[in-house]
Amino acid sequence: MTDSTENASREPERIRSGIDGLDDVLRGGLVTGRLYLVCGRPGTGKTLLGMHFLEAGLERGETVLFVHGEESREEILTNGSRLGIDISDAAFLDLGPESEFFTEDRSYDLVDPAEVDHDRYTQDIHEAIREIDPARVVIDPITQLRYIEPNEHQFRKRILSLMRFLKERDTTVVTTATVSGDGEYDVEVQSLSDSVIELERGDGGRRLRVTKHRGYGQKRGSHGMEIRDGGVDVFPALVPERHDRSFEPYPLGSGTEALDELVGGGLESGTVTFVSGPTGAGKTTTAAQFLAQAAAEGTNAVLYLFEEGVDTFTHRSESVGLPITDLREKGSLSVEPIEPLSLSAEEFAHEVRERVERGDAEVVMIDGIDGYTMSLQGRTERLVRKLHALTRYLKNRGVTVLVTDEIPQLAGVSNATSANLSYIADNIVFISYLEADGELEKVIGVLKKRAGPFDRTLRTFEITAEGVRIGEPVTSHTGILQGRPRERQIDGGVGER
Repeated sequence: MTDSTENASREPERIRSGIDGLDDVLRGGLVTGRLYLVCGRPGTGKTLLGMHFLEAGLERGETVLFVHGEESREEILTNGSRLGIDISDAAFLDLGPESEFFTEDRSYDLVDPAEVDHDRYTQDIHEAIREIDPARVVIDPITQLRYIEPNEHQFRKRILSLMRFLKERDTTVVTTATVSGDGEYDVEVQSLSDSVIELERGDGGRRLRVTKHRGYGQKRGSHGMEIRDGGVDVFPALVPERHDRSFEPYPLGSGTEALDELVGGGLESGTVTFVSGPTGAGKTTTAAQFLAQAAAEGTNAVLYLFEEGVDTFTHRSESVGLPITDLREKGSLSVEPIEPLSLSAEEFAHEVRERVERGDAEVVMIDGIDGYTMSLQGRTERLVRKLHALTRYLKNRGVTVLVTDEIPQLAGVSNATSANLSYIADNIVFISYLEADGELEKVIGVLKKRAGPFDRTLRTFEITAEGVRIGEPVTSHTGILQGRPRERQIDGGVGER
């Protein structure tokens, strides 16, 4: 076999982009010798993504080149340093009209292509790249080169020539392009690119989508993205994989015998349980009974609070006998508040996944659905789909999930869960109000349990200083679930209340 045949059949090397989440979306990182287009509106993070790419090359001891035209070298380095990105050892080629690249006899105005010697301009770029011999190149923006061309056809020819030149040198190139006002980006550059990475910023927060990765594929869909002190982070959408784990549950108790009896001896491990009910009914306290009991038995448990602070939750829970502080100090229980609109659904899922895969979470409680959809970035419909994916992933890992869910009805259960989420749940425990003799009482029941039998009666329910108290079956009324309770009469008749 000849050397040329061996080179043609050799699998191209995969290299890091400098952003772990992006490498995951690209199913293993960037491919050497290819052209990647990063496009988006101003301020979406295109240049920063390119800087991460160059920094990763410098960490490998590679020579890297930043071709820039809109910002100076000093501005680029300053902006990067503010986010902890250091590419000061990179080579820089400034194509701006004020740069030294266009001094003396080569000085001309880039915005006036009629005055430009196009061939000489391209030749000078090629000579600079030959001299620097970079393994990685960022061209920010690639459309800067359009200013020296008289028409679109010539621009395409110049870009194609430059890209071939770079690919022949096995140079990996990241280029940027700004989306126009009508939401379109450069079709010519897109068609010449091996991969297209789109960045967005809107009501759903920052988003990243790979729409093209020629020959290698990518994780489809929209992914979470953030720009923080450490630069750009990408959080791939969670896609639960098929699993061969056999379902061998064990009962998860609440520490309250009557509550365990109501749910058929406890909740099965590795299932999803919704505790639903109107505001103030005791959903969080009821779900926390199971969470705290698991932690007391040495099972690692984590609670994500979307609707109240840690101090408030701890005070309320300890006032009904749940030793939250002791369990946290013991290390078996973690309580994490989620700041409103600080995370995407993907970043939240990433946080949960890391805990699970480190072994820090065998029981996960999400309190509650309204807070989840209001606190995370994005539309409710999309967030509900993300929650479904997260709970499926947790079940596949054998993790027990508890979710509190507020329904609007004070009395009755016309819908077991909000936003039609009942299909996610393996178990549904509901709490409702009952008006009797001018007073509000609470009742509790189980609507659904996939893995076993349960008590099908409604029970009286109250929260005391010793925890939840489950009373006798409610036999004095009928029509409770319809929200129209009627008192049974002694003679067998039924009277409206």
